[in-house]
Amino acid sequence: MRWRRGLICALAVLFGLATVWLAVPIPSGSLWAAQATSGVVVRSIGTVQTIQGKAITLRTDSGTEVHALIQGSTRMLRIQPGQKNLSGATPLQLQDLQVGDRILIMGTAEAGQPLLASSLIAIKRTDLAREQQTEQMEWEKNGVGGLVQTVDPAAGTVTVKARVEGIPKTITIHTSPTTSLLRYAPGSVRFEDAKPGPFAEIKPGDQLRARGTFSADGTSLNAAQVVSGSFRNIAGAVVAVDTGANQITVMDRIAKGPVTVKITPDSQLRQLPQATAQKIALDLRGVPGAGQHTGGQASQPAGRPMVANNGAGSSPPSAPPKVQQRFSEILSSLPAITVSDLSKGDVVMIVATEGATSGSATAIKLISGASPILTTSPGGSQSSAMQSLWSGFGASGGEGGAGASGGGEQSASSPQ
Repeated sequence: MRWRRGLICALAVLFGLATVWLAVPIPSGSLWAAQATSGVVVRSIGTVQTIQGKAITLRTDSGTEVHALIQGSTRMLRIQPGQKNLSGATPLQLQDLQVGDRILIMGTAEAGQPLLASSLIAIKRTDLAREQQTEQMEWEKNGVGGLVQTVDPAAGTVTVKARVEGIPKTITIHTSPTTSLLRYAPGSVRFEDAKPGPFAEIKPGDQLRARGTFSADGTSLNAAQVVSGSFRNIAGAVVAVDTGANQITVMDRIAKGPVTVKITPDSQLRQLPQATAQKIALDLRGVPGAGQHTGGQASQPAGRPMVANNGAGSSPPSAPPKVQQRFSEILSSLPAITVSDLSKGDVVMIVATEGATSGSATAIKLISGASPILTTSPGGSQSSAMQSLWSGFGASGGEGGAGASGGGEQSASSPQ
């Protein structure tokens, strides 16, 4: 999240804040992230939503909208992602500011009135896109991801079971006090939604992605950055659809009970044609030559893919050849559907995060039409082939249809 650090560092220089604040995220719910109430100094950071004349609407990272007015005396500067001071900042004109740019704005505000901006520091969305592409390449080159096997808090190490060039390997991840540790936010696998989280939150069974420097033999990695999270698989028939609340209830074959699944704007919903589902089912049974799929393009290797937790605490053994890859390719080519397209009796597979209450979840990815697939494994995920398929499901495509650049709407495959 270099843009955040860059803006905070720039703020420290501009307003003389103590060095200790340079690496501290802006607290939500404070004067750093919300408007003041009585003409005091306000500092807000977030994404430009609208620009109308000299009026700007900013959405902060906590979801608050801040309305600001640019004045003739407003000092406006542009910095690059990762820039730690204002020595390289360049003047910015209001007409050069765009929706999607990341900005830090400072000024004063009376209760119920727009913020009168005295200073504005911006990182252009195009600069963010370029930076994110560079970082994605870094994750793909020097990153590894998999299911957490063991955690050693004393040593600060984690072992993950990963596939390297198709071969299962156990990789030891070494962390240090300088390692950036992040956790995915509930209901999201977006990197920009990830929050700092202590090492103690990493548990066996979590999905974890790390980047850093590999050892010569490739069995360990000294991590510069780690992002982790807990996900669950849901598989079964839809028993209720509530389009008004954007949620469905599924009789989950894995958990052996009903689960209420919330659908958000970031959830990916896809319809799997019956013929395609049958081909995948033949693949799972190991039928030679079955399930060949020529449509669609394979998704690009994810910089830190969201992969479904198989719930078993260990990576699956070998599965029929290319099942995971082919499933990922197929899913990336399927058209999107909505909650209103789902009906009682539809059989679905879902990758989700745990909900706030027992028996609830938030969908990350959902496919309907999965009945032929689940007949190969009535329990939903026990077989090695099904576990491999779940991994292909989780790793396929981007998230929420969001692009990989700018405006806080990044793909899951583009860490920043």
